[in-house]
Amino acid sequence: MSNTNKQIRLAHYPEGLPADDTWKLVDGEIPQPAEGQFVVRNHYISLDPAMRGWIRDVRSYLPPVQIDEVMRAGAVGEVVESKHDGFRVGTKVQGVFGVQQYAVSDGKGVSPVDDSVAELPLFLATLGMPGMTAYFGLLEIGQPKEGETVVVSAASGAVGQVVGQIAKIKGCRVVGIAGGPEKCSWVVDELGFDACIDYKNEDVGKGLKEHCPDRIDVYFDNVGGEILDEVLKRLNMGARIPICGAISQYNNTDAVRGPSNYMNLLVSRARMEGFVVFDFARRYQEAAVEMAGWIAQGKLKYKLDINEGIENFPATLRKLFTGDNFGKLILKV
Repeated sequence: MSNTNKQIRLAHYPEGLPADDTWKLVDGEIPQPAEGQFVVRNHYISLDPAMRGWIRDVRSYLPPVQIDEVMRAGAVGEVVESKHDGFRVGTKVQGVFGVQQYAVSDGKGVSPVDDSVAELPLFLATLGMPGMTAYFGLLEIGQPKEGETVVVSAASGAVGQVVGQIAKIKGCRVVGIAGGPEKCSWVVDELGFDACIDYKNEDVGKGLKEHCPDRIDVYFDNVGGEILDEVLKRLNMGARIPICGAISQYNNTDAVRGPSNYMNLLVSRARMEGFVVFDFARRYQEAAVEMAGWIAQGKLKYKLDINEGIENFPATLRKLFTGDNFGKLILKV
């Protein structure tokens, strides 16, 4: 063990894109476990769009991170000290351990993981929260049927890449929306999407008309904003829109832009439904087993964007909102 516990703490609630001074890097003390607790040495930390919402002082599905509190984050690591019968030293675990090198836990919300089955970072990606979000958001909220057209935005991202591949496994036509030719080529050539629209260099509306001739049955929305409005113009009767996120709106300094074409939901007898992955927590194991099987069969591929150094957290997190990440964004500590 080192002598200090490097931590990223929230310095203030930001307006717009979080800057370096939104955070402070501190040398905290390595926690000591009480009876029924254990200490985890984090190896990898998950960086997710939801983090932007957690540092906004407003009501949400979770309370905001408080000023001077360690930044909330999912992580995977190894138990290095334990006074808990259920978690022995050397056990690899996944949980919400925060952006820090060491964390103490009583085991609530913590799951052992087997790194002989998959590399540790994958438990923060396809076999972690992004994969669970994709699995339940698409299958439970989107309810795709064989032969239907599924569109997913942020298609090369942590959630979008899984959504599209599951939709293909279920026999759907899949059209992705991503930023840049490299990302679009990857989701088509490597992941097997039927098409991908480059929103940075193409007209999204024209692309949807071209690649969705039978209109859209399911739209998995990760971005909101203008792309959502374009999709609403192309809905099929009875279409479903799982609302996973709206990353295009998270750093607005003025009012969030809502969908101006929402009346097409009425015309198409369609529905938009928000969901939070925690609603399906009791079924995570079910999803993990099925997705691990697909990975083993080569049906479910993934791409990780691993960055190093806890001190690089502020700049690395911003990659999510500038579109500079390619795949699931992870920080190695």
